[in-house]
Amino acid sequence: MLNKRITSKYYKQILLLLRDNMKDLFNVEGKVALVTGGSRGIGAMIAEGFVKNGVKTYITSRKSDQCNLKADELSKFGECISIPTDLTDMNEMDKLVNHINENEKQLNFLINNAGAAWGAPFDTFPENGWDKVMDTNVKAVFFLIQKLIKMLESSGDNSDPSRIINVGSIDGIGIPRAETYSYPASKAAIHQLTRVLANRLAKRNINVNAIAPGPFQSNMMAHSLKEYGEQIKNSVPRGRIGIPEDMAGTSIFLCSKASAYITGSIIPVDGGSLIARRHME
Repeated sequence: MLNKRITSKYYKQILLLLRDNMKDLFNVEGKVALVTGGSRGIGAMIAEGFVKNGVKTYITSRKSDQCNLKADELSKFGECISIPTDLTDMNEMDKLVNHINENEKQLNFLINNAGAAWGAPFDTFPENGWDKVMDTNVKAVFFLIQKLIKMLESSGDNSDPSRIINVGSIDGIGIPRAETYSYPASKAAIHQLTRVLANRLAKRNINVNAIAPGPFQSNMMAHSLKEYGEQIKNSVPRGRIGIPEDMAGTSIFLCSKASAYITGSIIPVDGGSLIARRHME
């Protein structure tokens, strides 16, 4: 009888512990994040979600005024610091990394969102359009991770690893309709780089995942949405364009304890656009 009482007591304690841990599953408060391209579009959506949930958030952008303005706007809800940076310039990238190292003891989340696109017909697609996209979308991502790896490694542990989220695209999975050749190639590269780094960095307590957005309101999609907004919306099984909560929610999940056992995944956040596109093909 005594053993049964002891067993029952410990069982209740375990249940209480599990219940308390479940309440904390999506809590990211007190963490530190860097969101590249965080002044507008998807990067701003992610940054806002972090700031409003207690994450000290650094944002970058090539345009200083835009970056500073967004940081001031988000600072009404928490801590947001602007570090204007052109990530295709290695000297500027070094300054960004030095700033983080000098001002922070930890970096828990790195969100590689800064990106570029270029559209042109196949027969006249220019070399500079290829290089600009690849340098921004792939090369800069790899070397920023490389330069921040020590801080990321020291900020995570086995139960709560540091997180890297690379922002890819459903155009890196399916075939895009627009003639943007270097863009889908770059996003497919980012998806594969995500898997490779997830394998390499898991033992260093760093999870690496990618988000593959579908149609969201952003500068990159502004023209398409203006010209074909209703057509695009109607092509999405969920019947709408993505909203900030969709992107913020996925990012918070991937940076919270709820995703501690997930690495090397490519997660489409597209309202079902990709499966609809495959069906049409």
